[in-house]
Parts: sequence; structure tokens; C-alpha cells
Amino acid sequence: MPGLVAAVYVFTAVMMGTTIPTPLYPTYEAHFGFGSAATTVLFAVYAGGVILALVVVGRLSDTIGRRPALLVGIVLSLLSAGLFTVGTPEWLLYAGRVLSGFSAGIFTSTATVAVLEAAPRGREKLAGALATAGNIGGLGLGMLMAGVVATVTPWPLRAPYVVHAGLLVIAGVALLAMRETAGERTPFRLQPPRVPSETRSVFGAAAIGAVTGFAVCGLFSSIAPNFVGTVIGVHSPAVVGTVTFLLFGASAAAQVSLRPLSNRALVLVGTVGLVVGMAVLVVALLAASLPTLIASAVLAGAGQGLLFMAGLRTVTGATAAADRTATTTTYFVVAYLAIAVPAVAAGLLSHAVGLTATGVVFAAAVVVGTLLGLFRLRSFDAVAR
Repeated sequence: MPGLVAAVYVFTAVMMGTTIPTPLYPTYEAHFGFGSAATTVLFAVYAGGVILALVVVGRLSDTIGRRPALLVGIVLSLLSAGLFTVGTPEWLLYAGRVLSGFSAGIFTSTATVAVLEAAPRGREKLAGALATAGNIGGLGLGMLMAGVVATVTPWPLRAPYVVHAGLLVIAGVALLAMRETAGERTPFRLQPPRVPSETRSVFGAAAIGAVTGFAVCGLFSSIAPNFVGTVIGVHSPAVVGTVTFLLFGASAAAQVSLRPLSNRALVLVGTVGLVVGMAVLVVALLAASLPTLIASAVLAGAGQGLLFMAGLRTVTGATAAADRTATTTTYFVVAYLAIAVPAVAAGLLSHAVGLTATGVVFAAAVVVGTLLGLFRLRSFDAVAR
């Protein structure tokens, strides 16, 4: 069990670093003088780093081992924290986001496998839930920690990264408690994203929920901080961090607590959560209501988590073992594209029509896309949970 605990901690600590800038975006805007479009680009640059890492080094741990690959991710995350701590000139922020994304791309595949392989015999389901908590929960905790630290210290743009660097050093030590679980090493080779022909129909159905759900994550991670400050008039990083944390926290909690449900049931419940969450978001935008925005984050986060889990379980269950890594990588690439592209589009649109109108248009598009996914519901029945 010590190895399992260490693996979950390492996963959580690194993923925290990927979302630290989110509650700080309004402060960055005031400090550097850029607008919401620049913050969405910062977010998109991170997603690009994740996608690049998934494509290029998604199977790195099969070649060098799990622990060395995780160490590479920790080092990249430390370098990112260092660049953000320096903070000027402005290009350092973009470089830091690329490194953070590359670190997350390594961990998305490697740390998930490491957690599963560290589980004692008979505790595989627990390990799967802990891997989810470490990944999605880490994203939420990063926002919460950054918001709180930025509020209580006089160095809002530096102190969160110093705290995170300390957590990463501990993560490096925690690697010593993990045993190497990789089997026979395989030569490194580039494996581009692909989906085998027999899985494409199921993959297409599963990808719909991944796209709409991750698009919502992108919106809350890039535009929501500006909305809280500009429209609602709340400028506390702790409040911004809490709102965005609740989205990811609800996602992790829903995945862990409702994992016994069938894939079909997960899709139905997740669709309701995401659609209702978007309806509540529209109310929050029009009424400029912080409590309503919080309710929207919780509902949408739960819906996103369930749709994502159902899709991933369905895709992996329908794919032969030899093709599973490539197919799973493709699923994550689609998800991170869904984070980046809509977030950038929303940032650009907000300059033309304003934050409130942008949010309403975005919510409507998510509702339509999510409901269209119900037409492919039968695809989830063909794959056992």
C-alpha cells in the first residue's frame, strides 16, 4: 500500500501545477496589461503541450520504466514552476505553460498505469478510483491552493509556485517508495493517434461526451476567472480558485462514487448533469450571481466526469489489448483539443460580444452537442462495464 499511496500523491502533486495559473489570470491581466484573449491562449498553449507529449512520448515509460518517466514529468513541472516564479518577461509564462502541458501529457498515461500497477491484488477497482482522484482532483486542488495562497500572501504571482515546487520535491522523494512495475522494455517508437476500424463507431459515440465535457472544463479554466472579476465584481483569487475547484472536484467525486453504474446509466446521468449545469450557467451569467455560478460548476463538473468515464471505459472495453494504448491516447488527444479550441474561440468572441453573451452562446452549443450524443446511446450498451 505505501507504493500505491506514493503513486497517487505524485500524480496529484504534478497535476496541481497544470491549473495553478487559472485563479491568477485576472492578476496577470492587471500586471501585464493583456486581456482575456491572452489568458485563453495561455490555456491553449498548455493543452498543446499535453497533446504533443501524448503523441510523442505517450509510451515513454514502456521504454525507460515507470519511475524514470515520472521523474521526467516532475522535473518538467519544477522547471515550469521556476519560470512562473520569475514571471517576467511575459514569454516566460508561455514557456512555463508548454512545460507544464508536456509534464501533464507524460503523467496522463504513465501515472495512471503506475497507480493501477501499484495496487495490491484484489484492489484494482480502488486503484482505478484513486487514479481518477489523483488526476482530476489534482487539477481542482491546484486551483484551490493557488487561489488561497495568492490571497493570504503578499506575492500572489509567485508564492503559489513556490508552494508547488515544495510539493514536487516531496513527490520526487515519494518515488523512492514506488517499485518499478514496467515489464520487459520495448524500443521507443512514435505511435501516432489512431483508432482501429472495429472500434471507430464506439469511439465516435464516446468522443461526443468527451468533447462537450472538456469544452466546459476549458471554459471554466479560461473565461470563468474573468467573468467572476469583470461581471460579478469579485476579485479574490481564493473565490476564483474555489469556483473552478468545485467543477473538477465534482467531476472526481462523481466518477469515484458512481463508478458501479453501467456505461449507459453513466451517460444518461452525465447528460442530465451537463445540460442542467449549462442551463444554470446561463442564469448565472444573466443574473451575475456567484452562488448560481457555483451551482453550475458543481452540476456541470459531475456531468463532465460521468460522460468522460463512460466514454473511456467503453473505448477501452471495445478495443483489443494491442491497440488500447493508441486508442486511449487518441481519446485524450480529442479531449484536450476540446479544451483548447473552444476556450480560444470563446476568448476571441468575448471581445466582440462580451463575456455574458459569449457564455450564453457557449452553453447553448454544449447543450445541443451533448443531447445529440444520446442518439448514439446504443453504442454504450454493446460494451460491458
